[in-house]
Amino acid sequence: MNILILEDEELAARQTVQFLQRAGLASEAPPIVRSVEKALAWLHTHPMPDLVFSDIELLDGNVFTLYERFRVTCPVIFTTAYDQFLLQAFRGNGIAYLLKPFGYEQFSEALYKYQFLRGSFVNALAPTPTLPAPPTALSPDVLRELSQALRHTTQPQYKQRFSVRLRTGIYVLQVANVVYFQADEGVTFAVDAAGTRYPLTGTLTELERQLDPACFGRLNRSELVNIACVEKVEPYFNNRLAVKLRSATEVILTTSAAQTSEFRRWLEG
Repeated sequence: MNILILEDEELAARQTVQFLQRAGLASEAPPIVRSVEKALAWLHTHPMPDLVFSDIELLDGNVFTLYERFRVTCPVIFTTAYDQFLLQAFRGNGIAYLLKPFGYEQFSEALYKYQFLRGSFVNALAPTPTLPAPPTALSPDVLRELSQALRHTTQPQYKQRFSVRLRTGIYVLQVANVVYFQADEGVTFAVDAAGTRYPLTGTLTELERQLDPACFGRLNRSELVNIACVEKVEPYFNNRLAVKLRSATEVILTTSAAQTSEFRRWLEG
């Protein structure tokens, strides 16, 4: 079975290979491509794989720019820390959407879905005058139904405060008082307007899922910012943005090139 992995995070790529080996689908390590441009070059010079495992934010940008430039005809299983691309993933050849961090059980369910769909399409290709050819993409009606099904009937509950263990005891930090969150050497910190850094448990990605996405947006791999504390945004070099924050000490953070376009959309609401 020919598999292609599009993933820029070494640990995530290694986990995908290990899960494939555990499932008996990778006697030889599949190719791992870390950028949109290298993926485009690979697809131009190799036969179409049977299956693609695809992250969404690669080293040089959003993977959907790749799928706009090259027609990928095989199924795609998306592996990402971002849930806002769900509908976009299923508009093309996406058959599963695994949110990081995911375990082997979720991974194997996605593989089972691939095997099931593959068997269904093989049977559908047999000559049958009464059956139409299988569609190559989801219809607008199906996308509309999927969108409606994904809407929650009740408002999601987002985190309102943190209990932070300090030497003097437990400090209660209100989420609204956090100017930005920052991952630094394996530890996630909440930083308030005075510049005080509060160590939190869990990764930045895990924390992001607990926060209201209308209030907190991602600047790059290591920082989330509170929209209420953004004072000014200016162009920065290499397609990045400099974000000045309202705080007692002047704080200027920068977006990554890969995250700039998504950050602009988030700013506009």
